[in-house]
Amino acid sequence: MDYGLLMSSFASEAAGRKLTQQMLLYESLRHAILNGDIRHGTQLVPTRALAEQLGIARNSVLYAYERLAEEGFIAASRHGSIVSCVALPGANAEASIAAPVSRLSRRVAGLPPDRGSTRGTGGATGMHAPFQAGVPALDEFPVAQWRASMERAWRSVDARDLGYGYYAGHPSLRRAVAEYVRVSRSVRCAADQVFITSGTHTSLDLCARMLADPGDSAWLENPGYHGARIAFQSAGLNVVPIPVDAAGIAPTDEHWQRTPPRLVYITPSHQYPLGSVLGLERRWSIIDNVVERGAWIIEDDYDSELRHSGPPLPSVQGLRPATPVVYLGTFSKTMFPALRIGFMIVPANLAPEIGSVIGEMSRQGRIADQIALADFIESGKYARHLRRMRRIYQQRREAMVSAIHQHMRDLVTVSSDGSGMHLTMRLDAPLQDRDVSIALREKGIAVSPLSAYCHQGEDAARYNGFMLGYAGVHPDKADRLVAELGAAIRSLTVGKRY
Repeated sequence: MDYGLLMSSFASEAAGRKLTQQMLLYESLRHAILNGDIRHGTQLVPTRALAEQLGIARNSVLYAYERLAEEGFIAASRHGSIVSCVALPGANAEASIAAPVSRLSRRVAGLPPDRGSTRGTGGATGMHAPFQAGVPALDEFPVAQWRASMERAWRSVDARDLGYGYYAGHPSLRRAVAEYVRVSRSVRCAADQVFITSGTHTSLDLCARMLADPGDSAWLENPGYHGARIAFQSAGLNVVPIPVDAAGIAPTDEHWQRTPPRLVYITPSHQYPLGSVLGLERRWSIIDNVVERGAWIIEDDYDSELRHSGPPLPSVQGLRPATPVVYLGTFSKTMFPALRIGFMIVPANLAPEIGSVIGEMSRQGRIADQIALADFIESGKYARHLRRMRRIYQQRREAMVSAIHQHMRDLVTVSSDGSGMHLTMRLDAPLQDRDVSIALREKGIAVSPLSAYCHQGEDAARYNGFMLGYAGVHPDKADRLVAELGAAIRSLTVGKRY
């Protein structure tokens, strides 16, 4: 074998990597053995001869051979260095037996595809499509203030903060969250009931595994949050879709009797994605039924701070003491998604037990981020940021609605919801929302089809429309972007009567 050619070929494949002669020789030989170019039983050229052949120091060859021997690729014998039988068959090796096909678990393999989602449209740049729902106005985030909080946090960190402690989250952030939700959301809690997580997805996964067993029923709003469906189905729970109306989730007596739940997932302050508010009478009914059956309510309060008029609505958790509610919150909508910080608030009597379980199931990190967030909240910057963002989102919503009425009046009907960061609209044209979403994506326009939020085979036809995020659409650009959206949809109706 021409070792010089072997090294030059590998070097061209590894273009851009700075490799010493000894590392280049080692990686070239390792790659050739794994790829089957150097077969089992082959005797390598002696170190002195190979050094002379390649014109490199003998120590470089010794280093490469020693590394390969340590990793089991070659073995020393009285005949020299021999390639061991650990080599894997590669592109140049004959494989007479087909490799077994690995598969995912049945729980995740059965998860429904997230058709039409606009997640991931940002690509490598991190920017997002204008109408992407769930992403805040990142261009308006006070980066300088956050940077100052981060710098103060790192100055306060010492060696004690760098271990495996704080499984429930940093104490300063637990205190800040407890104080904030007590005042703003009427949540009944103390700091030791607050558990910091890596976001709502992590919180839902913990709830599914801690509060229910495989085969238990978990009620989900239909249409509803895809992430909750994924978490519950991945935990082996029986997902039961419950219809939603203008007053939120609407279970009937038959639902309670035929499929009694272990978990009831609700978004009462701003139903996702339709935007309805769960009425007080229905809130009490759900609480009474859950208590009677020994079940749990999971209250996802994902964006209640972003009401455009009036104060945020009080939580279900705070309606009655000792209610079996796990209250979930996130900072992805009010701060920025990359922060990856959420929280769970659990009943006081179970906090120690749940804390022990969480300590075994989950490990929290990014302590400096948590300290910085606590500082951001306690200094009043968070409250000021929210007040400013409410005004901005109201302006952006009004600009979007005005543009839709001007350019798409004949195509869609907009809901009257006045909170959060997205609009929902019914598609009045004779088109299917998922087909439209796919066609628009080919034109560079990303919108989320409303029917994709329905449980498979359940009422999807009733929710033929779109969810349009407006947080990332500046008022000055709303008219142009909506006009382009309307023209793109209208072009799909050519030849159709409506």
